[in-house]
Amino acid sequence: MAGMSARILVADDDPKQAELIRLYLERDGHSVLTVHNGRAALEQCRSRKPDLLVLDVMMPQVDGLDVCRIVRAESSVAILLVTARSTEEDLLLGLDLGADDYMTKPVSPRELAARVRALLRRSGIGSPGHQRVLNVGDLVVDAGRFEVRVGGEPVVLTAKEFGILELLAGEPGRVFTRGEIINRVFGFERDVSERTVDAHVVNLRRKLEAEPVQPRYVQTVYGRGYRLAEQP
Repeated sequence: MAGMSARILVADDDPKQAELIRLYLERDGHSVLTVHNGRAALEQCRSRKPDLLVLDVMMPQVDGLDVCRIVRAESSVAILLVTARSTEEDLLLGLDLGADDYMTKPVSPRELAARVRALLRRSGIGSPGHQRVLNVGDLVVDAGRFEVRVGGEPVVLTAKEFGILELLAGEPGRVFTRGEIINRVFGFERDVSERTVDAHVVNLRRKLEAEPVQPRYVQTVYGRGYRLAEQP
C-alpha cells in the first residue's frame, strides 16, 4: 500500500465493529479515526477533512443518510456506506445522496478494506497529483493541505469553492464550461445547475479578488465558461 496512505473517518455506532475496521485499514497504512454517532461524524468531517468516510447508516443523533447528504453538499470526500438495509431502493437512495459505494451487513473487514483501496484509486488519493501544490502568479493552491494563499495571505474557501479553483488552477488559461465544472466538482449531486456554479464563482471572487467586478484570477469567457488567468 505504499503511496496510498489516506486519512479515513469511520463512523459506526458499534464500537467493536468500528475498532475492527480501524485495525484492518491501519494495516494498509491509513490514518484512521473512529466516531460513534452522526453528529460527531459531521464535526470530524468538517474539522479534519478526511480523504474517505466509512459511514454506517443506522446511527444515533444524526442518521447516516442525513450525514451523507450533508457531507456531500459540503465536500467531495469519498463515502462508503455500510448498512443492514439491502433492498434496491435503499441502495439507490444512498447513491443518490452522494455515496460512492455501498456495503450491506454483515461486513467482511477484508472486503471493506479492498473497497476502500478501490475508492482511493478512483479518487486519485495517494497519487502524485493528489498532494500537488499549484502556483499561478501570487496565487497558491495546496491540494494536500486544502489551503489557498494570495500574496502569502491565507484565503478560507468552502469545499466547492476550493474544488472549482483547484480545477481551474490545474490548467491556467483553459476555459472550462459550466457543465464541465458541474461534472468535475459536483459529480452526481442533485439540484446543481449552471446558476449554482455562477453563485460559487461570485463567492470565490469576493474572497480572492481585490476588485471582484474586475477579476484578475477567475475570469469569465462569455458564452463559454470560466478560466484562471495564466498571468494574473
